[in-house]
Amino acid sequence: MTDIIIVGGGPAGVSAALTAKNRGKSVLVISNPAEESFLWKAEAVDNYPGLPHISGQELLSSFRAQLETAGIEVKTARALSAMPMGESFFVTTGSEDFSAGALILAMGVTPQATFPGESDFLGRGVSYCATCDGMLYRGKSVAVIGLNSEARAEADFLRSIGCEVEFFDKARAKKYEIRGGDFANELIADGESFAVDGIFILRSTIAPSNFVAGLETDKGHIVVDADMRTSVAGVFAAGDCIGRPYQIARAAGQGNTAALSACEYLDKK
Repeated sequence: MTDIIIVGGGPAGVSAALTAKNRGKSVLVISNPAEESFLWKAEAVDNYPGLPHISGQELLSSFRAQLETAGIEVKTARALSAMPMGESFFVTTGSEDFSAGALILAMGVTPQATFPGESDFLGRGVSYCATCDGMLYRGKSVAVIGLNSEARAEADFLRSIGCEVEFFDKARAKKYEIRGGDFANELIADGESFAVDGIFILRSTIAPSNFVAGLETDKGHIVVDADMRTSVAGVFAAGDCIGRPYQIARAAGQGNTAALSACEYLDKK
């Protein structure tokens, strides 16, 4: 079991990882591909101390190189959920599962709000991972709301196992609502109704409130105290996911604080 899992490989996550490693903790960083980050697309960053007019791509590449030099493992994957298991946490990416004594969320900003009915039916007809849950819907009718680069491949996987797939992307619909009884069985897409047996919502990031049960949020941001502690014991958060201003230097400082708090938490267990 790893001491600390960090979800996110941006400024906050990298800062937290380096600090935790320097404090003698084993660390695993789970992050989407750097190319999917908003920072990667920045042509120039002019307000990060010591690195004037650096591009976002150069900065993130430097971050990854520093993690590698420090011997910190980075798993390129989409973290789907974290579940408290006594005094540890169980984190899944769909294809792999990991456990840790503490968790630091540095997942950035989730660009989309959850759809009406999404949280109500999560695990009851709504899923975030086709490869994880697809076999439950073999031979059935499903909707795929594709909001990330892997969505079409996951839809093709569902078709390959016998699912009848109705695929939606940003060009096809903008507004969604999920309805049902005990389980989700209807998707409303821009006012049009589709009867389905399951709905897969494929985003690059998961809303924090759906990532860890019991996590307190405010307008989509994770609520933390001054030491970056969340409402769930053993879970800490830093960076853009805890609110504005969305600044690299601020995120790096918060990552440092979150790691120190996580190390203190582990040392007291």
